[in-house]
Amino acid sequence: MRWCVLISAIISLMYVCSAEVYLEEKFLDDSWEKNWVYSEHPDKEFGKFVLTAGKFYGDEKESKGLQTSQDARFYAISRKFKPLNTEGKNLVVQFSVKHEQNIDCGGGYLKVFDCKLDQKGMHGESPYLVMFGPDICGPGTKKVHVILNYKDKNVLINKDIRCKDDVYTHVYTLIIKPDNTYEVQIDGEKAESGELEADWDLLAPKKIKDPEAKKPEDWDDRATIPDPDDTKPEDWDKPEHIADPDATKPDDWDDEMDGEWEPPQIDNPDYKGEWAPKQIDNPNYKGNWVHPEIDNPEYTPDSNLYHRGEVCAVGLDLWQVKSGTIFDDILITDDVDYAKSAIANLKEMQDKEKAMKEEQDKAEQEAAAVDEKKDDTEDDDDDDDETESEEPHVPQVEEPDHDEL
Repeated sequence: MRWCVLISAIISLMYVCSAEVYLEEKFLDDSWEKNWVYSEHPDKEFGKFVLTAGKFYGDEKESKGLQTSQDARFYAISRKFKPLNTEGKNLVVQFSVKHEQNIDCGGGYLKVFDCKLDQKGMHGESPYLVMFGPDICGPGTKKVHVILNYKDKNVLINKDIRCKDDVYTHVYTLIIKPDNTYEVQIDGEKAESGELEADWDLLAPKKIKDPEAKKPEDWDDRATIPDPDDTKPEDWDKPEHIADPDATKPDDWDDEMDGEWEPPQIDNPDYKGEWAPKQIDNPNYKGNWVHPEIDNPEYTPDSNLYHRGEVCAVGLDLWQVKSGTIFDDILITDDVDYAKSAIANLKEMQDKEKAMKEEQDKAEQEAAAVDEKKDDTEDDDDDDDETESEEPHVPQVEEPDHDEL
């Protein structure tokens, strides 16, 4: 037993020693400009990023990140780092997003690239390995994208993962494991998980409908049928409309000029509609026919679905209508525990952020109330001034001319 515990401890220690952080970008100062490269792809008007903690924050220094600064712009910027060979390793992609501007339409996702990325030529069609993060556009699109490139094809996750849509900082984490499973976390809490093969259409389906199988001609899939013994009542057939019995010909109606008068039509209260026999259970009902399936000859299992090859770069390649999103704390690692520890103070920072925002909102409301009151007072003063300036009208009396004495 002691040997088992010792071996387990050694294996755990070996994993800790081998786990590594390949990129941890905190954007604490202007040094980010030396490592990040703007795209110069032609025919695109790219927006610029600025370093800021925003209008409200948890910590003025620690909360600094790259903020989109121009409305209605594409943004394309990337950074390379020491390659991570994902063979037999976890791939952990983690970063924070703060839609301080209360975004209406725009991306907040990160792309992960291999080492072949042309940074100055990066654009929307540049091949990537993973695209992950929130995307918002109006009330209909508020989702977390998880797109994996498999055999040069970008494949979207089959599940709908809702993203956060408020103005505060949120952390998005994607974990892809060597056992071909994954987990998506938002603020350190699991939002979705499962198997790569089940939740992406990466492979051909295991089963397909048997092309040779056909539904038997005598297969009856009608649950109910018309009652063959039911007959239509003799008094069933009534016209849908009848002449209004209360209508009378107008006194000024001229048959020669207006033609023969006919009363207007009204709905017939005795009309029952088209008759149909009542339904009864079908004694020959066999249920819905299920097309039999066979093994798909084109299906080939792949135990390396998780394998992203060499991860070497990350990029922000997106479009925003209203700018103001802040990206921060970008982390690429194979250590799940380290990623968890990196956001240990997230809740504390979020609480400070919210408190500061609430204080700002309160101050703005109070200032607006003071301005409104001031405007009302000035309007009253203007009315008083106008009243005081109006002198009573005294009629002028013209004196008659007279001779001087």
